[in-house]
Amino acid sequence: MSDAILSCLNLSKTYYDAAMAVEVLKRVDLTIKRGDRLAIIGPSGSGKSTLLHLLGGLDNPAEGEVRMQGVSWQSLSEKKRCELRNRNLGFIYQFHHLLPEFTAMENVAMPLLLGNESITIAREKALDILDKVGLSNRTTHKPSQLSGGERQRVAIARALVHQPQCVLADEPTGNLDNATAVKIIELMLELNQSLNTALVIVTHDQNLASRMDKVLTIQNGVLEG
Repeated sequence: MSDAILSCLNLSKTYYDAAMAVEVLKRVDLTIKRGDRLAIIGPSGSGKSTLLHLLGGLDNPAEGEVRMQGVSWQSLSEKKRCELRNRNLGFIYQFHHLLPEFTAMENVAMPLLLGNESITIAREKALDILDKVGLSNRTTHKPSQLSGGERQRVAIARALVHQPQCVLADEPTGNLDNATAVKIIELMLELNQSLNTALVIVTHDQNLASRMDKVLTIQNGVLEG
């Protein structure tokens, strides 16, 4: 049996702009295993974010398929996709997408509660991971009361609280100053090592890309590296 967490074969994606077909991804093959650290780089509009969405089962390919632990996303109902995603994947975006009406602790606990964890255990795990990201004194603050770097650390804690097998990160440092970005990179690498969580990171940040084990480039819809 394959030890791949995520894999795609012959993956293609086409968007239609008026009467014009734009082939964003062309026959992409990729395998991600436990503990892998992978950066995907390329110019704007090259298909990096599209690939991440397809890997996470958030979009459907024109051709080919993506498998999560050997199960094709396309074979699942939306409910089953959500369950599989919530159990095995963490998502980090350039913009944090925190729920403004909830505290840092409540935002981080959300994936656990959606997975039917008890409120008591969800709270304990949320507080523990917030401590790991250096926010033990900010757990009751809402996003509007946090700095940009703090909000991004909450988002990372939320992505990691259920110890996912793989984190898909889209420009996770793109909205941060250099000093905060360095701290975020170190945090992600530490948690990758301690939890053996695979990292797949789309980035323009050369410093972040250089810290990964492998760097792939998307150019004209083709994944190389």
